[in-house]
Amino acid sequence: MNELKTSPTILNKAVFLDRDGVLNEEIGHYVWHPEEFVVLEGVPEALARLKAAGYYLVVVTNQAGIAKGLYTADDVHACHQKLQEACGNLIDAFYFASAHPSVSESLMRKPDSLMLEKAMARFKLDPDQCWMVGDRLRDMEAGARVGVLGIMIGSTEQVEYTRSAPNLLAATDLILAL
Repeated sequence: MNELKTSPTILNKAVFLDRDGVLNEEIGHYVWHPEEFVVLEGVPEALARLKAAGYYLVVVTNQAGIAKGLYTADDVHACHQKLQEACGNLIDAFYFASAHPSVSESLMRKPDSLMLEKAMARFKLDPDQCWMVGDRLRDMEAGARVGVLGIMIGSTEQVEYTRSAPNLLAATDLILAL
């Protein structure tokens, strides 16, 4: 009798990255013009280190300006292309939520977790090996909803399921040390 041999499913690891304030400068208003989109110092190096350690890199960002009619998805794609070029095309996927509660509802929008869930299914991710790096409580909440630990950038606010770091480079040190 032949036994069916199955191999265990190998799950991958990823770092989910909020955009504004983590990867690019937070300028106090919506960033959709590529000339205003400035990649933060240390980001290319941090992403290269994470990628070399075997992490998928997934950007998850709320882009409510689309729902408000301030800019288009093409404008967001242009900024993401600039980020990719600055970082050697290391980012594996970009997810953005174009809704805003005053205009439309969406499970994609953080603190909901649908952007993360889509990436988890697409890349076969193990939440125990993933991180959410963001600069807002809603980023940490989205990660917690799918069982992902968080690192809050540039904030002294502590939440039960997060660590904190001054920037992505320091967050990368934390991730790679564990």
